[in-house]
Amino acid sequence: MSGRIRYTDEFKREAAAQVADRGYSVKDVAERLGVCTKSIYDWCKIYRQPEQKHYAVDAQLAENRRLKLELARVTEERDILKKATAYFAKDVS
Repeated sequence: MSGRIRYTDEFKREAAAQVADRGYSVKDVAERLGVCTKSIYDWCKIYRQPEQKHYAVDAQLAENRRLKLELARVTEERDILKKATAYFAKDVS
């Protein structure tokens, strides 16, 4: 697992709302919540869009995450098969 912290959508929305609706600066919100300013800027950009686009972005992120995990699994399987092929090729000679 990566050392990155996964924040809930509710947390992200609330952080973006503090900047957009309540007028706090990005720096203040980031310091208060213990999050880097880039994350706050990204969340503001995402949650400023209409609600329909939120779901599309979230769905794309979930699909990308799933595909990366599947790619890692398939790559590992391929590497195991390569090693097994090399092992049995040596054994036959």
